[in-house]
Amino acid sequence: MADIFDVIADSTRREILRLLLDRSDAPAYDGTSVSQIVAELGISQPTVSKHLKVLRDAGLVTVREEGQHRFYSLDITPMEEIEDWLMPFIDAHDDQVVAALSDSAVHAADFVGRTAAAITHAVTSTFRKRPSR
Repeated sequence: MADIFDVIADSTRREILRLLLDRSDAPAYDGTSVSQIVAELGISQPTVSKHLKVLRDAGLVTVREEGQHRFYSLDITPMEEIEDWLMPFIDAHDDQVVAALSDSAVHAADFVGRTAAAITHAVTSTFRKRPSR
């Protein structure tokens, strides 16, 4: 399996992931077809299929087959691994930034950070509750 950082380093794959994320909020969402991705991103079908295979092999997307059609959905589990890997770097940087900030700025940043964490947790929990395909 390719290193996940190599997989998400490609801008086309990031565009596909963003599209799948944006579409996942739609009511009764049951995946996005290859043709929908092609139409939305303006990329050729063979190129989209090649990138979807890489994303699927990395575990970042799941596929549901319906006849000859394939419907792709985002799987955020590998993204959580990236987040876990990045956190020590962010925390170390935070310590340097906090030392340079006033008390009121630290309080405001803490409030914003906690709010962002709560929202991230709510979104992650929502994805986990969705039935697997």
